[in-house]
Amino acid sequence: MEGDSSLQLQQLPLATAAVSVQPHTDSFSYKENLIGALLAIFGHLVISIALNLQKYSHIRLAGSKDPRAYFKTKTWWCGLFLLVLGELGVFSSYAFAPLSLIVPLSAVSVIASAIIGIIFIKEKWKAKDFLRRYVLSFVGCGLAIVGTYLLITFGPNSHEKMTGENITRHLVSWPFLLYMLVEIIIFCLLLYFYKEKNANYIVIILLLVALLGSMTVVTVKAVAGMIVVSIQGNLQLDYPIFYIMLVCMIATAIFQATFLAQASQLYDSSQIASIGYILSTTVAITAGATFYLDFIGEDVLHICMFALGCLIAFLGVFLITRNRKKSVPFEPYISMDAMPGMQNMHDKGIAVQPDLKASFSYGALENNDNMPEIYTPATLPIVQEQHGSRGVSAPPYRVLEHSKKE
Repeated sequence: MEGDSSLQLQQLPLATAAVSVQPHTDSFSYKENLIGALLAIFGHLVISIALNLQKYSHIRLAGSKDPRAYFKTKTWWCGLFLLVLGELGVFSSYAFAPLSLIVPLSAVSVIASAIIGIIFIKEKWKAKDFLRRYVLSFVGCGLAIVGTYLLITFGPNSHEKMTGENITRHLVSWPFLLYMLVEIIIFCLLLYFYKEKNANYIVIILLLVALLGSMTVVTVKAVAGMIVVSIQGNLQLDYPIFYIMLVCMIATAIFQATFLAQASQLYDSSQIASIGYILSTTVAITAGATFYLDFIGEDVLHICMFALGCLIAFLGVFLITRNRKKSVPFEPYISMDAMPGMQNMHDKGIAVQPDLKASFSYGALENNDNMPEIYTPATLPIVQEQHGSRGVSAPPYRVLEHSKKE
C-alpha cells in the first residue's frame, strides 16, 4: 500500500503538467478559433456590404432631383444597421479567437468590396476585355482567399479567460512594458517628423495609424473577453482594469480615425487600403504576440505556415487595390477658346488662363516667386457699347493687367 501511495504522489506533478497543457490541444479550443474566425468573416463581409449600400444611397441622391437628405432614405438606414451588426460581429470575435488570428481576417472586407464592385459595374465589356481588365482583381481575390484559409488553419491556438487578474498580469509583464516603451518612442519620432518637419509621407501617416490600431485591438480583446466572461457568470465589470481598457480603446480609435482622415485627403484610397492593411496587421500581430503571448507553445511549422498565409494575404490585397481606378483630378480652368463668340484674350503674349501646373486657384495665374513680376487675376469689366454716328462699337471686354512692384 505504501508503494502504491508513493507512486501516486510521484505521478501527481506529471498529471498536473499535463492538465496545464491540455487546454492548448483540446478540440474545443479549435472550435473557439473557428467560431471567432467565422464571426470576424461575417462581420467584415457585412461591413463591406453596409458601406457600399450607404455609398449607393449618396450616389443615387446626387444623380437625381430628390431634395431629401441622405439620412432620410431607407437605403442609408439599412446600411447603418448592417454596419452596426458587422461591427458587433467583429467585436465579439475577439472574445473567442486569439488576436493574431482575427486581425489579418480584415482582408475579407477588401475581397468583398472588389467582388461587389465587379458585380455592380456599369460598363459593358466583352468577355475577353473583361478578363483582361480585371485579371489582377481575380488573382488578388484568389490569393487573399488562400491566405485566409492558411491563417485559419495554422493560426495560434492559445486561449485563456479574459479575467481582470490575467489582463493585469499581462499589462505589467516586462515583455509588454518593453514593447510599449519602443512603440511610444517610435510614435513620438514619427509624430515629430509629421507635425514639425511636414513629412506627409503615406508610410509615416499609416505607421501612426498602425501603432494606434495595435493598442486598439489589444484593448478591444480585453473588453470583449471580460464582457463574455461576465455573461458566463463570473462578473468582471467591477475591476478597474476593465474601464482603463475601455477608455484606451475609445481614445486610440478616435485618434486612429483622425490620422486616417488626414491620409485620405492626401492619398488615394487604394494606396491607403493596401499599405494600411499590411502595416496595421504586422504591428497588431506583434502586439498580440507580446501582450497575450499568442504563439507560446506553437511549433515552428505552424508559425511558418501562419506567416506564409499573412504574406499571401498581403499580396492578394495589394493586387486587388492595385487594379482600382485612380480618381481623375479636377481641372479648375475653363478654356476661353471653347466659348462661342469669344476671342483669344492675351495681354502682351501672356494668356489670361494658362495651363494647369501647380496652382489650384480658379482664374489666377501661376504664383511663382522666382518670376520678376507676379500677376494677379485678370479682371474683365464690362464696357457698354456706344452707338455713335459711325456705328463703331467698343470691344465688349478688355483685359486689365495689374503688376506688382518688388
